[in-house]
Amino acid sequence: MTETRLNDLEIRLAHQERVIADLNDVVTTQWKKIETLERRLQRLDEEVQALDSGDAPAANQKPPHY
Repeated sequence: MTETRLNDLEIRLAHQERVIADLNDVVTTQWKKIETLERRLQRLDEEVQALDSGDAPAANQKPPHY
């Protein structure tokens, strides 16, 4: 009886360790995506601010005859 309970606990522990490892992988992947998206958002924000302040590169400005 005790051996069966111990065996069941070991199986549960192994399962929980696997679930925790899988969740850690998911969190790590999502964190990397979040960091990438934050960098992209920062660049876009800088581009919008440059357009608003008139510091946009010449390629993005309308020619004088418009």
